[in-house]
Amino acid sequence: MAQGAVNIQEEGWSPLAPPIVVTLSVMLAVFMEVLDSTVVNVSLPHIAGTLGAAIDESTWVATSYLVSNAIVLPATGWLSRAFGRKRFYMACVVAFTLSSLLCGFAPSLLWLIVFRVMQGLGGGALQPVSQAILLETYPLRKRGMGMALFGIGVIFAPIIGPTLGGWITDNFSWRWIFFINIPVGALSLLLTQLFVADPPYLKRAAGRVDYFGLGLLAVGIGALQMVLDKGQREDWFQTSWIMQLAILSAVCIVVLVIWELRIKNPIVDLRVLLFKNFASGTTLMFVLGLSLYGSLILVPLFQQQLLGYTATLAGLAQSPQGLASLICMPIVGLLVAKADTRYMLVFGLALLAVALFMMSRWTLDISFWQAVWPRIVFGVGMSFLFVPITATCVAFVPPERMGNATGIFNLFRNVGGSIGVALMTTLLAQRSQFHQSRLIERVNQYSYPYQFMYGRLLHGLMGRGESEFAAHKLATGVVYSLVQRQASAMAFVDCFWIVMFLALATLPLILTMKRPPKHGPRPGPGTH
Repeated sequence: MAQGAVNIQEEGWSPLAPPIVVTLSVMLAVFMEVLDSTVVNVSLPHIAGTLGAAIDESTWVATSYLVSNAIVLPATGWLSRAFGRKRFYMACVVAFTLSSLLCGFAPSLLWLIVFRVMQGLGGGALQPVSQAILLETYPLRKRGMGMALFGIGVIFAPIIGPTLGGWITDNFSWRWIFFINIPVGALSLLLTQLFVADPPYLKRAAGRVDYFGLGLLAVGIGALQMVLDKGQREDWFQTSWIMQLAILSAVCIVVLVIWELRIKNPIVDLRVLLFKNFASGTTLMFVLGLSLYGSLILVPLFQQQLLGYTATLAGLAQSPQGLASLICMPIVGLLVAKADTRYMLVFGLALLAVALFMMSRWTLDISFWQAVWPRIVFGVGMSFLFVPITATCVAFVPPERMGNATGIFNLFRNVGGSIGVALMTTLLAQRSQFHQSRLIERVNQYSYPYQFMYGRLLHGLMGRGESEFAAHKLATGVVYSLVQRQASAMAFVDCFWIVMFLALATLPLILTMKRPPKHGPRPGPGTH
């Protein structure tokens, strides 16, 4: 055990319950937390209307949660050691559940934001801690199945979140998107108390508190999340407070890295990145987070703004992706124990590229199934990426450092997702303007297609009784609207191409990773 070289289950320790029971115990809370990170977005107009706030003000309900969630993620390893992992996990479930109750009863927008901060602080640790629990609950040869079940919650929840949130808000009230967390949290708490136990090496270690590192972490990650979430809406660095927050974030993160590498008991042990597989895997997960959340923001916008889909129909077009992941995850989990995970990663990356290429061929007259099939391929690809990457990434990480590793791993995914959303919304706006200016250059009196369309519209409107002046204005408006729609469609295509190339650019990272061992002891740090 000197270097974490032995699988803990081979040392005589075993969980209190079968792995599937432990999985159910911790996945309830994780699914609830991931769902809450997306389910609120579609309810913001209703929240603003009920609480007497503007739509722009109501976006702080989502931002406050993301900021507090991101702050606690990388510190989960240290917090688990300080308080005991099971105790800390249960405290997070309690905090998340109670703050959900308070959010449901919030009398004003200010109080709702305060309660969302509390909810984010409680929910941020649930993903990495539950992932660490599952990695230690399953034997090394069965970790793929454990990560497959974990992936169902992490990937499936954000896909169904907007649809579920819209349905609850339309049929009940936005307050019920918080109230539904109460029974789920209570059940998760009960199951965790009965069936989850800390392994023997996880002894509470109070030690010296790294207050300076904690402060740098909170300010740096919090400011970064604020910049990413509010940047596009506030015109990025043209706004002084966005620029100031970006500089503050950069300075704090650089100083944090230097500080944490120099002290004995860091709040974030960055030395875990010295493991080659872990460093490559977290970078790959960062890009996957960008691809997943970037495409999740693009596809509904394309379908609703350009194809005229209702929110429900757009949700139905997205749901096959979640179903594909749901079906494939257990299959991939079984394959992880038998196949070389690096080949699975290459296959998953290829499917992801194929799906994005199919989306880059979208036009304004695609059918419903033409919109659905690429998302199905995308869901299968994510299954072949998420499960193997987790198993490969932590294969050489010693058990006593697993909690810290999963915290960093999940932080990379979340920050990648935030950057993906910010990058795609910014590129979408810029490319729309670019294509619109290019198209307008060709819409003039010397353009035969323009003359033909304008003439038909003008004569048709005048034939219905409109005056020549009114018909001219209406015909010009129709043409301009068509130009805007085409420019937007071309911008979406550009974004799909960019995400595809970003995903393919990670292929060399897979080639640097070692195949995880299937049985027996894991290599210590000296052999990675």
